[in-house]
Amino acid sequence: MSKFTKTSMLFFLASFAMLFSSCKKEASPTTGWNYNDPKNGGFEVYPFTEQETGPGLVFIEGGSFVMGRMEEDVMHDANNTPRRVSVASFYMDECEVSNVDYLEYLNWLDRVFVTNDMAIVYTNALPDENVWRERLGYNEPDVENYFRYPAYREYPVVGVSWLQAVNYAAWRTDRVNEKILVDHGFIDWVPEPSLEGYFSTDAYLTYESYEGESDHRLQYITTGDFRNVKMEDGILLPKYRLPTEAEWEYAAYANIGNTVNGRILERKVYPWNGHAIRTEDKKYMGEFIDNTRLGRGDLMGVASSLNDAGFKTVRVKSGWPNDYGLYHMAGNVAEWVMDVYRQSSHEDVSEFNPFRGNYFETKKLLEDGTVAERDSVGKIPMVPVSDFKNDRRRNYRSADNKNYLDGDWASLYNTDEWKSGGVGDESSTDLMYPKETGDNNPMYSLVSDHARVYKGGSWRDIPYWCSPGARRYMDEDESTDYIGFRCAMARLGSQYLGGK
Repeated sequence: MSKFTKTSMLFFLASFAMLFSSCKKEASPTTGWNYNDPKNGGFEVYPFTEQETGPGLVFIEGGSFVMGRMEEDVMHDANNTPRRVSVASFYMDECEVSNVDYLEYLNWLDRVFVTNDMAIVYTNALPDENVWRERLGYNEPDVENYFRYPAYREYPVVGVSWLQAVNYAAWRTDRVNEKILVDHGFIDWVPEPSLEGYFSTDAYLTYESYEGESDHRLQYITTGDFRNVKMEDGILLPKYRLPTEAEWEYAAYANIGNTVNGRILERKVYPWNGHAIRTEDKKYMGEFIDNTRLGRGDLMGVASSLNDAGFKTVRVKSGWPNDYGLYHMAGNVAEWVMDVYRQSSHEDVSEFNPFRGNYFETKKLLEDGTVAERDSVGKIPMVPVSDFKNDRRRNYRSADNKNYLDGDWASLYNTDEWKSGGVGDESSTDLMYPKETGDNNPMYSLVSDHARVYKGGSWRDIPYWCSPGARRYMDEDESTDYIGFRCAMARLGSQYLGGK
């Protein structure tokens, strides 16, 4: 049993014991009525200290920082003008997701979907192992072995698109929460999950009929009827997901190591101090700090002094971590983040938790008001939100906000297209960033609502891309041999670890 599981289990067992031994001693500070009193309606308030740290994650204490370019704009993109923003505390993977991590995911998909004639789900999740091929280079050993050979188990998975990374994060959420409930005895472990009944956090929280059979399930204190765990109990964890661009950049700089009494003593160009990519540590003087290109034709150094030894990728937990304890935030592989790419994103987005890419959805409801049943692959059907019932809403008016202020209908105001009657969201983006050349559109753009940002340098890159402020983009269904990913999770409640 993991340290996380042991700690959380002991805490919750102690909490529940304390609850029922002293449930009449705690009263509402606003009404005076007792909590957890079956004679008073049974409003349940369970003891809670703080959110547990999920497997693989490191706590990132939030704060304010200057987001954007710290190097010369040698690419002349002008797409990341420095701007001060604030990022809330969150959690982030200590390391990039490795081959063995992704193989565990594929093994689960194989057990659930392939045996149930839904092999397409498994096939769609497979990384593209052919990303290693080059027209004038011999990389067939990597095509055949990199993903599955045991020597590469702890190396970062590559050939994974943004869409595949998002699906992995959703799967990881369910598996972690399932184990928490199994270890607490709130549900029984199902060794062979079915296509219709595999554990889903959303389904568990949504459907009353979705019961985890167990002799130790929670009970309503008024009726004694068994019930599922609720988010109000503080037992389940929030979702694993990709970090936002702001979160990734903030975590990479790790200014926590350079801050004294609210002052940042030295602004960083890289995830470490100084303006060079070689370490000043006396024991390792002159060695490259992360796995990146050393120069033209030099990817790892010379024999007997291989330096980063990274002809391509290296182990996800190697080299020097930054001051948050995160590995390879500058090299090894670049990493997908959640954001949709726009050149002007830094000027447009919010100053608190900035992010472009919101698409608001809600569970699909039937005519009787109940949530629709899970679909053919076990997911709850989702539909775009509609808030036009309230014309006075000010924070958003539509579900799709990916092109807000940059590609949406309003941003084409007073153009010929706008005057002709307006266009839809997706097509208006294509008008601002045309995909075909012609008399009216002489330029071709790769920018779209499906272009996603990736951050950080890689084993292929020059040091310029190792600066956390640098940003690039690629279509969300594409993959390469130098882009991987890591997961993040929201921090709920106190911004401090320890709940102070």
